[in-house]
Amino acid sequence: MRRLIFAGLSLVLLAAAWHFTANAKQVEGRAPQWLRGNTHTHTLWSDGNGAPEWVASWYVENGYDFLVLTDHNILSTGERWFPIKDEGRSRLTSERVQQIEDKFGEGWVEVRGEDDGQPKMRLKTLTELRERFENETFFFIQGEEITSDFQGAPIHVNGVNLTELIPKQTGASLREVLQNAIDAVIAQSESAGRPMFAHVNHPNFGWAMTPEDIAHIRGERFFEVYNGHSGVRNYGDAEHASMEQLWDMALTLRLTTLDLGLLYGVATDDSHEYFETGLGKTNPGRGWVMVWSESRDPDTVVTAMREGEFYASSGVSLTKVHATPKSLEVAIDAEEGVTYTTRFIGTRGLSGGAGPLGEILAETTANPAKYTFDGDELYVRATVTSSKKHPNPYAKDDPEMAWVQPVVPGKAAERTLGK
Repeated sequence: MRRLIFAGLSLVLLAAAWHFTANAKQVEGRAPQWLRGNTHTHTLWSDGNGAPEWVASWYVENGYDFLVLTDHNILSTGERWFPIKDEGRSRLTSERVQQIEDKFGEGWVEVRGEDDGQPKMRLKTLTELRERFENETFFFIQGEEITSDFQGAPIHVNGVNLTELIPKQTGASLREVLQNAIDAVIAQSESAGRPMFAHVNHPNFGWAMTPEDIAHIRGERFFEVYNGHSGVRNYGDAEHASMEQLWDMALTLRLTTLDLGLLYGVATDDSHEYFETGLGKTNPGRGWVMVWSESRDPDTVVTAMREGEFYASSGVSLTKVHATPKSLEVAIDAEEGVTYTTRFIGTRGLSGGAGPLGEILAETTANPAKYTFDGDELYVRATVTSSKKHPNPYAKDDPEMAWVQPVVPGKAAERTLGK
């Protein structure tokens, strides 16, 4: 981890950090459960190469509980016809149309000819997808990737559980454009009277954002600590922080001089490509969130995530996360023959400033893994790294991992996620 010192940082912390509940919640007699979902997915509605139903079926067949379709500056509503071409780099060929018809049955696919002889297929809407796929084990959450830029720098923010389209944002600076996108989601949530959230996507894509940019976001607290897109530079380089280093830098700033509270990390696959897999491709199944939710519906899942009741994963499964004012404990759903290393990471507060950022406070292969707070930590988070390699990695030799949300020692009531 990079050892940077922020001089003159205040040690005043927000008392509201992670909102723990003392006991597992019950709704109509149903106990909460872990739900697996992806909050960043693309289809033919924007720049993905899979038809909406083809994409949805992948997640259903691979054991996901919920999916957020987040195409660029568009919702999956209304009538849209996509051209069918067999030459060049077409994203919809006659062969793929036939695959869709073979999978979903005669009459499902709608194709029409055009005056210029160019056939087109109608894209299915979210309403149609819900009718086809939603049941007691799977549901959709409506979303959008609000896609903006500033002087060529990409600024992408996902709005989750939206009711209406949010247009591309503008502003006089990168931070202003970023904040305007977040504020638009907050405003829609307040207007609609339903929970929503925004998460900042792949800050290192195009080297667009700095740790300070992420630290300064107001009114929201989510960013992608892991994104499966082949070009997002999760690990940084000699001149740029990795996503985890960025997290620690931003957390330290937010909990001291900025007084903005915790920042939560999500993992997504940012899937675009569904027909070819491997390095250099942007495939589904690389990253996801596991949400401790009391029911299977969008509002409940979004509320749980807003309260920090989830972890991010690229393959490692956890059975329980238990936090108290004095400790953080993580229990792993271990696979036979696989070893796991849990690192508890944080920044300590010092008189007039802060200690090394993102220090490894403790490391263990024990399961459960437990860290007892010393009391001077500004925050503590945990990562679990598996000896098992990701089956379809973002980068060569990527291990399967899990990322546990940060807590502020001494500031939060006891909470247990899992059983």
